[in-house]
Amino acid sequence: METPIEIELVLALALLITAVLSFALEKVRMEITAIVLLALIVILGLCGMDDWPSLNELLSILSSEAPLAIIGMFMVSCALSKQGIIEKFTLHMQSLTRWGFHPFLFLLLVTVAGLSAFINNTPVVVILLPVVIALSAKLEVPASKLLIPVSYASIFGGCCTLIGTSTNILASGFMASSNLYPDMKAMEMFELTKFGFPLMIVGIVFLITFGKKLLPKREALSTILAEIHRKEFLTEAYVVPHSSIVGKSVQDSKISKIPGLRLLDIVRKGKSVLSPLSTAQFIEGDRLILSCKPQGLIEAREVDGFKFSKHTEWGIEKIKTAEAIMVEAMIKPSSGLISKRLSEADFRGRFNLTVIALHRRGKNVGLRLENLKLESGDTLLVLGSESSVEKLRDSSEAVLLDKVPLRVENKPVKSIFAVGVLCAIIFFATLGILPLFVIALLGAGLFVISKSMTPTEAIRSVEWKLLLLIYSMLALGLVMEKSGGAALIAEFIKKICLSGFAEQWQVIGALIILYLCTAFLTELLSNNATISIMTPVSLMVAFQFGLNTDEARALVLTCCIAASASFMTPIGYQTNTFVYTVGGYRFRDFSKFGLWPMLIYFGGTVLLVGLYYDFFP
Repeated sequence: METPIEIELVLALALLITAVLSFALEKVRMEITAIVLLALIVILGLCGMDDWPSLNELLSILSSEAPLAIIGMFMVSCALSKQGIIEKFTLHMQSLTRWGFHPFLFLLLVTVAGLSAFINNTPVVVILLPVVIALSAKLEVPASKLLIPVSYASIFGGCCTLIGTSTNILASGFMASSNLYPDMKAMEMFELTKFGFPLMIVGIVFLITFGKKLLPKREALSTILAEIHRKEFLTEAYVVPHSSIVGKSVQDSKISKIPGLRLLDIVRKGKSVLSPLSTAQFIEGDRLILSCKPQGLIEAREVDGFKFSKHTEWGIEKIKTAEAIMVEAMIKPSSGLISKRLSEADFRGRFNLTVIALHRRGKNVGLRLENLKLESGDTLLVLGSESSVEKLRDSSEAVLLDKVPLRVENKPVKSIFAVGVLCAIIFFATLGILPLFVIALLGAGLFVISKSMTPTEAIRSVEWKLLLLIYSMLALGLVMEKSGGAALIAEFIKKICLSGFAEQWQVIGALIILYLCTAFLTELLSNNATISIMTPVSLMVAFQFGLNTDEARALVLTCCIAASASFMTPIGYQTNTFVYTVGGYRFRDFSKFGLWPMLIYFGGTVLLVGLYYDFFP
């Protein structure tokens, strides 16, 4: 008995709705949702349903060019970042602050947008964070007046070229593999520029003109730390043999009752005690890491049971007392600490630093801190000596937000080589001589061969969770197309246009609905998940309206801009998430200010696409 078509359609829509809810609510980690989604699609594919992708069709997704091109561009961006290209731009900006706020902001935003058009915008924003915070003090304006504009400018630039964001590369893959339009070619390098560049100019003018007035005045945590660290000292003490506090818990000992003193850590046999400090019991030889105000340090020396020693008494190392520095450190997207528990990251053992607090998406995460798994963009408040902080600064694990990087290693030959490779990628991709994935992977290979980056750094630069998401969404897109789910949604959009718009305005109505649907989804999901859902739908809408191949491209390009133009929430785009906590913003700050760039891009995209493709009556 043949399986009714309705079953495949219901299953496809159920998977789509479930996936969207899971990504939006974030109760389950993104990669777990992606794995489960892929598994369900494959299992259902083995059932032999007629209107469901077969196993061979699903396996063909692995040979898709778009994910390979995205992998290559991640590696190329890593090599460019490693050569200090972005830092060299930022070092010149320090002297530009004397021109005043508006001229400086103009040059800053143009630089960010220009770099983001050709480099992954995430490292651009990450590297600029401490620069912007430090230079905002010179300009005598809060960092919150600058950080959202920097994030938005990176989005503006990403909408201008094929390689500006992985969203565009993914949409290009859908275009080249469309069954509805088999003669449709992949997106050209500068095909989006005719829309993205004018929108970028208008967006930057808006940020410069109204940003300082409309953006809130928020105090970033990093701006007040200078006062904090001057008032506290780090010191170490040891529990001496036969001490009266041996066997007592921290909360029952006198140490917890000394004003101006905080017990940060207990180090036992070289490792931090993982149990809650309040219930941990002291044993002989425990090393206590203390943060003390001057008076607290004096009182602590009088407490019986542990001692501050300046000599190697009891056969243990010399105890140090130093001025404490408290700084913010944001976990880099390529950090090896991602997905590790805070206890496994071992900040005390590796860097001799104590994590005081962790902020994630604007919230202070305080419960069971030691078992929390770190994520890209997490902001840690760490405390330690100056030498310990510098050790973390020199690592590749986090970017410190306390000051502008003091020096950039001078490698003129490698820097010129890196820029040359990027120009070659742009040149060959523009000519279309080779597929983008071949060009990008060849460029990454040249960087590895020239030792501009190591193979390990190249592998770590790829956001593998994002790749897993992309493959799962490619599979879902195939399911939606074959089951009739995309056709059903397209038919619904067409009915709205037929009933709500005059005949000569129906294609413009389709552009409006596609943009708004894509913009709504991208504020809740990742932009890559959104474009994977909306590209097949936009092609189906074009097909049902009887548009030709060139006109169908217009609908896809509209969705590309809408998927990247995420301004109204701090969770819709990764760069927004990074500045969210660092700038001391609140969720509503993005909603109130981001409404205006959203309207600019919405109205501007519909107008420009409609004029260019002659959709207006």
